[in-house]
Amino acid sequence: MIYQNENIRIESESSEIPWLKIFTQHPYREMSEVPAEIKFEIYDLLDIIEKEIISYYKPTKINIASFGNYMPHMHWHIMARFKNDSYFPEPMWGEKQRKGQLELPSFEIFCEKVAEKLSMSEYCTKCD
Repeated sequence: MIYQNENIRIESESSEIPWLKIFTQHPYREMSEVPAEIKFEIYDLLDIIEKEIISYYKPTKINIASFGNYMPHMHWHIMARFKNDSYFPEPMWGEKQRKGQLELPSFEIFCEKVAEKLSMSEYCTKCD
């Protein structure tokens, strides 16, 4: 767990690429069910995370996805993609293209930086 408050929790995904996930605390099935104030919070947190990934890792591309077919609980994936990751340019759920050859800065330090940045957000007044 990287961050949580009464509306949102942010977790990391074990992967060769930097990958975070934002979940709503309540198990909404669809984005249209999420109250407007939580939608704004999600987008603000996505923006913070994306900027931190770009600054820290300088990826080829950022992928942001929300599927929920296997887990019908509103959540978002934020992934840093690189030309030499195993799946690029396919999605991480797609067909593997090669053996990844990534030498990236520490993911643990990145998560600490993100947690610090999120703790300074307006939403952290509600942090658990």
